[in-house]
Amino acid sequence: MSPYHRKAGPRRSRGSAGGVTAIIAAVVLSSALVTPILDAQSTNPLRGKRLYVDPASPARKQADAWQRSRPADAAALRRIAEQPQAIWLGDWNSDIRREADAIVRRTEAAAAIPVLVAYNIPYRDCGSYSRGGSRGGDAYRRWIIDLARGLDSRASVVILEPDATAGVDCLPARLRDERFVLLQEAVDVLEKAGAAVYVDAGHAKWRSAADMAARLRKAGIGAATGFALNVSNYHSTGVNITYGNQLSRLVGSKHYVIDTSRNGRSNTAQNEWCNVRNQALGYRPTTNTGEPLVDAYLWVKRPGESDGTCNGGPRAGEWWADYAVELSKAAEVLGSLVPR
Repeated sequence: MSPYHRKAGPRRSRGSAGGVTAIIAAVVLSSALVTPILDAQSTNPLRGKRLYVDPASPARKQADAWQRSRPADAAALRRIAEQPQAIWLGDWNSDIRREADAIVRRTEAAAAIPVLVAYNIPYRDCGSYSRGGSRGGDAYRRWIIDLARGLDSRASVVILEPDATAGVDCLPARLRDERFVLLQEAVDVLEKAGAAVYVDAGHAKWRSAADMAARLRKAGIGAATGFALNVSNYHSTGVNITYGNQLSRLVGSKHYVIDTSRNGRSNTAQNEWCNVRNQALGYRPTTNTGEPLVDAYLWVKRPGESDGTCNGGPRAGEWWADYAVELSKAAEVLGSLVPR
């Protein structure tokens, strides 16, 4: 369901968390004097913000390469390239502090803010297509601290750990408890570094609202800006709004964002998620949704990046141009890029 696959499987945590916990406390204390650029208590902290469009995205590069040989397909890819999309960060980034700083510098130069996905939780994706992540709790704490230092109190949106709460059941009790603690700490550190943090909450067809609310509370939703729905999935925006409003009422009226990158057709089976065919791009990213609790429609999953080696796709996270074209052309026919 999530976009990156690594060969390394889950590893046990080594060492004590004490030293890293002390570092977290220092980061939180030093950040306490900084007012977050995006206020978690405002009506919609993203309203009026310009979301970053990557001028060197795979869709843009492919469209340029196909301009003469496949002009219709190039036009379809430009519909994707013109939209803001999330930037995923994880164990493939060799220096997360430097990478985060570089991203924010680029987006500031474009008078925009980035949507980032923190995707490095230990035992990520339960050993499935996107397995990997930090080697243990201490490593994850250090990674989050370095990410926060890279953001350096500059405006950003962070989608925190897709599938980590909804999919925690694959872990034994001890590791489930650790995961929720790690998520709580990550919310605290990143919010105090100026980010608007949306904790991933699966999608409308995965967990009941009551079940997910309990998980979000354990994951630190009280200190977060809100939660995220439908990341890398295909369920309709309307279904997710109904679910999101129910969930919001159970977690202190928190706001939320919805991934609309591939839900334009919204005809998937409940448990189908991996490179689902006959789908379409959904609503264009916007922070003006017309829904009181929905802060943004976002393209969190980058259309055209594979979910894994399923339904004819390459490895998770790899660019799959023909699938991107399929999504875009279907959206043109359906008119699914704009709300009806």
